[in-house]
Amino acid sequence: MTVAQPHFQIDEEDRLRADLYNYLGAMLAGPPDEMLLAQTAALTGGDTALGRAIDGLARVAKVTRPKAARTEYNALFIGLGRGELLPYASYYMTGFLNEKPLANLRADMARLRISRAENTFEPEDNIASLMEMMGGMIVGRFGAAATLPQQKEFYNKHIGPWATHFYTDLQGARASVLYASVGAVGAAFLGIEQEAFRMAAG
Repeated sequence: MTVAQPHFQIDEEDRLRADLYNYLGAMLAGPPDEMLLAQTAALTGGDTALGRAIDGLARVAKVTRPKAARTEYNALFIGLGRGELLPYASYYMTGFLNEKPLANLRADMARLRISRAENTFEPEDNIASLMEMMGGMIVGRFGAAATLPQQKEFYNKHIGPWATHFYTDLQGARASVLYASVGAVGAAFLGIEQEAFRMAAG
């Protein structure tokens, strides 16, 4: 006997939001392989700030090879000892790693039944994980799909205070080429999210 899995009706706009959060998470979790670069090169935007940023990212992806993307990613986030940027909420919000923002996130993850993936050793407050968490909450990957007030609360606590600043730093980083365009997409997208949450009740 099989148990039917719960089915959540997610509207198209929310599914697109989740897709973009998940895409940013994938690009920031590790250097893109040939398939992800090809998918990125095929993206099309439109005549909005976010659309133009997506078009710009697609153009850069078309001329970026996996080896170059890997070299760029390593310079930005790994480096010798540390990369050019430290993409963690604790660092951006307190100036130090593994501080109260990480403890607060872990408490919320436990409450929301979000568990860390096996073989993942990065602190959970890294930008890639937070993008993936937000995408998963929208579509119900961790249980029931999060309501708009729940999304707003998570965003305002764990993403809003620092992620746009990080994406701006990513655009200006010395090693950034492909990732400067990723930063432009992230900043434009979070600008839309911030405004939508500001206007939302609850």
